[in-house]
Amino acid sequence: MFGFLRSGSSSGARVERMAARDAIAKVAAGEIVLVDVREGMELRASGRAQGAVHVPFAALRMKCDPSSPECLKEFKQGKPIGIYCASGARSSGAGQMLLQMGHTAVYNLGGFYEWQSAGGKVVR
Repeated sequence: MFGFLRSGSSSGARVERMAARDAIAKVAAGEIVLVDVREGMELRASGRAQGAVHVPFAALRMKCDPSSPECLKEFKQGKPIGIYCASGARSSGAGQMLLQMGHTAVYNLGGFYEWQSAGGKVVR
């Protein structure tokens, strides 16, 4: 009766947590689409994870929804998606949005610092 109150997709999928070390290996192997949902100003200040696609949180629906005419090709391939932001909060919300768009394998990597701490390369 109150199914509309549940978060996430109707399929029962949920945003899982993925360790940065695992994400680094999956990005290197081309097994995952890595997404940085921070704002441009944040990227200019600290760089971004090597291999990451930059899609600011506010542009997710336009750039990541396969039904959108402006959807980026990376999000039409059906690959798992790993998301990070500055601390992990925005990436959690972004993951929920991606599930609602129909993506099924969505992972929250947490914050950019975790990527760096695990030895992930940074592009400036």
